[in-house]
Amino acid sequence: MNFHDSPEHAAFRAELRAFLGQELPAGDWDMRNDRDHVSPEAAAFTSRFRKKLAERGWLTMGWPKEFGGAGASYMTQTVYMEEMSSAGAPGAYDQGVWLAGPAVMMHGTPEQQERWLPAMRTADVQWCQLFSEPGAGSDLASLQTRAVRDGDEYILNGQKIWTSGAVGSDWGILLARTDAEAPKHRGITYFMLDMRLPGVSIRPLVNMLGSEHFCEVFLDEVRVPADCRVGEENRGWYIATTTLDQERSSINRIVMSRSTLYGLVDYVRDQPGLRARAEVRHELAERALEFEIGRWLCYRVAQMQGEGKVPNYEASISKVFGSELQRQMGITGMRVLGMAAQVEPPSPWAPLQGRVERWALAGPSYTIAGGTSEVNRNIIATRGLGLPRD
Repeated sequence: MNFHDSPEHAAFRAELRAFLGQELPAGDWDMRNDRDHVSPEAAAFTSRFRKKLAERGWLTMGWPKEFGGAGASYMTQTVYMEEMSSAGAPGAYDQGVWLAGPAVMMHGTPEQQERWLPAMRTADVQWCQLFSEPGAGSDLASLQTRAVRDGDEYILNGQKIWTSGAVGSDWGILLARTDAEAPKHRGITYFMLDMRLPGVSIRPLVNMLGSEHFCEVFLDEVRVPADCRVGEENRGWYIATTTLDQERSSINRIVMSRSTLYGLVDYVRDQPGLRARAEVRHELAERALEFEIGRWLCYRVAQMQGEGKVPNYEASISKVFGSELQRQMGITGMRVLGMAAQVEPPSPWAPLQGRVERWALAGPSYTIAGGTSEVNRNIIATRGLGLPRD
């Protein structure tokens, strides 16, 4: 494991920082504040910013060159995500680019690749992920949304939940059961869903932060053309699993909350009363050490991917450590700031513009979204430590 940037990566990191310094004005688009980003102004800024990333080829830098990408190494992609997330830049993580795109490249037909990939490269289409259901979150293979073949179409009925960004999305990647008699992992099919089709209805869910980012999506007799099926019928589970490990290996969860720690440290330095308390200094130092550990766990995953290895349980280690650290960051902030940490933005009396309050409220969700800590610990136990399932 090399703990230093290569000259190439150091130059790319400097280029990214210069770009971000020029293109990111202050605004409510800042992802580090964990706010709802659906205001018209924030949405318009995010759209323009994603276009700039696409023009530079950064949005799809990790795609193979034959699909219009730059063929960038996993380590280069990790540097990119680290700098984007450190700055709170919106649009760096795109579900079309990171989840739908790889599925189409690996399992789609040439016609499907020509249909969907170009708009992902140019940031012209917004995507969401329609996997989880009310009774199938951690145990995703238990999903009950049905897809029945009817000539050149499939008829979909069911409900999806916790769909990030469904409002405003043009397309979604969706799993549905096409064989109710097959073992649960073997009767699932992977679809591309046009979110504007008749029968698709979206209801935002308001969480503890007052955000409507998560949504429920209802499917009532939705007719999806058969050419929107990706891969073979009943093999969708195996297509989906190739995207889940990628989702769990991202460095963004570490560096976004690390920037909150740095802001908290700066705040304490300016408060003599807080600065003099040893327990405050020790807790901040402990978080700082943990962030460095989390960062290198993410880099370990990237290095393994670059060597052609599959970081299955290693990605789960990174995910558990990172999401639990995000939760702990909110707790630390509340302890350090005391009652002041409860002041909500945009109050001028909210320390760090209310960022700590946002992290504390969002903390429980971090250990659930993208795979619960419990499920990932089971993966670590069985695939990493070789422990029995029973």
